[in-house]
Amino acid sequence: MSAVVPFTRALPRRLALLGTGTVGTAFVQRYQALQSRGITLPQFSWLANSRTARACEQLPEQELAEANRAQRGAPAVQPWAEAEGLQRGDVVVDATASDDVANWHEQWLARGVHVVTANKLGQGAQLARAQAIADSGHGGGARYGDSATVGAGLPLLSSLRGLVAGGDHIHRVEGVLSGSLAWLFHHYDGQRRFSAWVREAADAGYTEPDPRVDLSGEDVRRKLLILARASGIALRAEQVQVASLVPDALASLPVAAAIEQLSLLDAPLQRQWEQAQAQNGCLRFIGGFDRDGARVGLRIVAQDHPLAGGAQTDNRVAIHSDRYSAQPLLIQGPGAGADVTAAALLDDVLRIAKA
Repeated sequence: MSAVVPFTRALPRRLALLGTGTVGTAFVQRYQALQSRGITLPQFSWLANSRTARACEQLPEQELAEANRAQRGAPAVQPWAEAEGLQRGDVVVDATASDDVANWHEQWLARGVHVVTANKLGQGAQLARAQAIADSGHGGGARYGDSATVGAGLPLLSSLRGLVAGGDHIHRVEGVLSGSLAWLFHHYDGQRRFSAWVREAADAGYTEPDPRVDLSGEDVRRKLLILARASGIALRAEQVQVASLVPDALASLPVAAAIEQLSLLDAPLQRQWEQAQAQNGCLRFIGGFDRDGARVGLRIVAQDHPLAGGAQTDNRVAIHSDRYSAQPLLIQGPGAGADVTAAALLDDVLRIAKA
């Protein structure tokens, strides 16, 4: 007679959110909307920003409002400190852009805590840290949800990983990977000053508060590193050549002064637009990599080039591989915005919760 194995109910997964800015706010709103539709989600345990951490004793949106009212002059709170109370199977959502928080991804995974992130610094900075995150996930049995780091949830990483897992070899990937820069170069027509378009993009929330973060190309560099590593290419940050749109005179200014001096962008961009017109082409800010390295910068492409299309904040990515040699696999869709990024984060949370 076989022994009876007692049934033990698994502990419910809990969820913690780090970051209460635009993406964190959209995440909370979508979480509550899905919950109201009867979708089962991990229990919202606590949320934190760089100033405070709050247990979710009320509705998450109420705790979010309280966290955002915390005084900025208050002593900084390590937002991950509360994570010590999380257990194997719980989920941490990183909606920050903090290098300090990214440093903890490896440790959480090693403890069996799942990590879902829009923070590109975990896998899009030092190669050693990206490799440690991958190794910790395998060792701790935890999952790393990173679909929000590139393309705001477009099936870019999943497609690359699926191709590699199926035995395909990725030869080259190139794309318009910045939603803010896509918007700028879909609209810039050489008639209105480029700096005016930058201000409009900033007012619409497409750029970072300091638009030089977008214009420098550093965000695209991080995304390229993530895509390359997902393709099986151990690309290092220093192998990515970045041609910034920010002139030295603008780069050296404090943020407030730089925003006042955005007109320094106008003459260089006007010249490049005129060159594109003379070649019957268009301007696109493109990042690409192959086995020899990676490049980020503004390019003139033909009107029928695979990366010339799209609209608004669309990301448009071409994947060249053994399978897609004659014609690249094209993936396109909105690549910027708090709502689509928050949706990608919750998609990863749901995949983990249902596993």
